[in-house]
Amino acid sequence: MTFNCFLYEGIRFAIDMCSEESIAYAEKEFQVLDDDIYNVTFPKSGTTWMIEILNLIKHKGDVVKSSILPTYERSPWYEAIGYTENIKNMNSPRILTSHLPQHIFAKSFFESKAKIIYTIRNPRDIIVSHFYYSKIFKVCGALEDFEDFINDFLQGNVLYGSWFEHVKGWMKMKDDSRFFFVTYKELVQDLRGCVVRICKFLGQDLDDAQIDLVVEHSSFKAMKENAMSNWTQSELVDHSKGSFLRKGIAGDWKNHFTVAQSEYFDKIYKEKMKDVNVKFFWEESS
Repeated sequence: MTFNCFLYEGIRFAIDMCSEESIAYAEKEFQVLDDDIYNVTFPKSGTTWMIEILNLIKHKGDVVKSSILPTYERSPWYEAIGYTENIKNMNSPRILTSHLPQHIFAKSFFESKAKIIYTIRNPRDIIVSHFYYSKIFKVCGALEDFEDFINDFLQGNVLYGSWFEHVKGWMKMKDDSRFFFVTYKELVQDLRGCVVRICKFLGQDLDDAQIDLVVEHSSFKAMKENAMSNWTQSELVDHSKGSFLRKGIAGDWKNHFTVAQSEYFDKIYKEKMKDVNVKFFWEESS
């Protein structure tokens, strides 16, 4: 996979999005507040969707209040270039986003009462999503060969490094009361149930009508039509080549992987995840 990047502790970051200084600041100097909420994902795992959900919960379903700014300004990536002052001026509770692996996440988090929502997606679907995303996201450079990208993904030769290490690192916190994880497929199949669970985790007491509003306005259709959520405001996305919000489904990998590619993926997956004491739904259906 070719793109303009740099390495920080062996992890690849896009030059136009981050710098060595911004990552070092995010890891070692960034001050986490006790009421912060962190939306953490590996790229293409439902990041924008969770931003929408969390902001709607914060504003009790009020789509006007929750959509004043584009997604990336409402809940900026705290490791990215250019957001330091914006983050300092955000109203509490701050909802911040990150793709950072656990071992280089803000050190101050682990001494705080802040909370993390970690969204996990079938890695095969991530590959498909990222493949199409590369066509429109100017920082990445378009990917041309799907099989080559499968290999790059399996080797961790992608932005933010190895999906396997990312998941294994964060799942070490699965029993921590500050950590909540949900799968992309759960969001697809039972969005309302997930919203109720997230509200409980965050201590947010929304009534049924407010929960209904959160679900309505965080649906794929609503977000695709919302200029503050679909990234049409961003100069980083070339919308003439595709849509940022493409399908919003689980299982699209079955329309792209050959049998041989799927078998090869399964082989590597089992080797890399054999010591993880968590059973994910895709391990039963692959």
